[in-house]
Amino acid sequence: MIKQQLLRIWQRCIWSWDGVVHVAKTEGSFAQWIVANIVSAFLTFVIPMSGAEQAVLLMGGVMVLAAECFNTAIERVVDDVSEKRRPAAKQAKDAGSAGVAVTAVAVGVAWLVVLFT
Repeated sequence: MIKQQLLRIWQRCIWSWDGVVHVAKTEGSFAQWIVANIVSAFLTFVIPMSGAEQAVLLMGGVMVLAAECFNTAIERVVDDVSEKRRPAAKQAKDAGSAGVAVTAVAVGVAWLVVLFT
């Protein structure tokens, strides 16, 4: 039973990695967020801050990447249903994009708090 559970965990890791690779290959914005995360992570090691502050900023960057993955998933499903332009399809895609933007703003706010408090 433990061997079966470990196999399932391994399979989920492979499927998740496949998803990350797909998003990285097909979404230019994912690459831009990777660069932003590299810069942000570098700055957390250069600028004096607590471990907790550093952790929050690093986690926030990873959350932006997760939001971009969710946004890509929404876009794929919408396009799979139909590539015809529909108001609901646009709204779904725009909402997914807004999720990425709101997550990025949250990281920006966290940076401001760390830098100015």
